[in-house]
Amino acid sequence: MISPYNDEYFMKQALQEAQKAFEKDEVPVGAVVVANNQIIARAHNFTEHLHDVTAHAEMQAITAASEYLGGKYLSGCTLYVTLEPCVMCAGALYWSQIDKIVFGARDEKRGAGRFQNQLYHPKTLVTNGILEKSCSELMQEFFSIKRK
Repeated sequence: MISPYNDEYFMKQALQEAQKAFEKDEVPVGAVVVANNQIIARAHNFTEHLHDVTAHAEMQAITAASEYLGGKYLSGCTLYVTLEPCVMCAGALYWSQIDKIVFGARDEKRGAGRFQNQLYHPKTLVTNGILEKSCSELMQEFFSIKRK
C-alpha cells in the first residue's frame, strides 16, 4: 500500500498555513516540520503581528519543532515550506542540522538558493518545486491585492 504521506501531502499542509498568514494580512508563507511521517510543528509568517522581522514561518517552525523534541537539533526531520528560505532562515536551518528542506516556490530576489545552497548544512537534502504553482499563485495574489 502506498503511503498517503509524501512531499505533496506535507506541502499541502504548509499551504494551509500560508493561507492562514494570507488571511491575517501576513506575507503568505507556511511551514510544517515532519518527523517519522508526523507533523510536529506548524507555522506561518507572523512578522507583522509580532512586529518582529525574524518571525518568518521557518523560524517559527524551527522553534516549535525544537520545543516539541526537547532539543535544538532537528536531525531526522524535514521542513516543508511554501517559499524558498531566505538567508536568515537558511542560516537557522543550517544550525538546526535538519535532514531535509522541501520548498514550493523559488524566491529569486531573497532566496538562499542564489548562493548555490552553500548556506545549507552539507548533510541537508534540499528539494524544490513541490506544488510550486499553488505556492506561487498564493504569493502573487497577496501582492496583487497589496498593489491595489
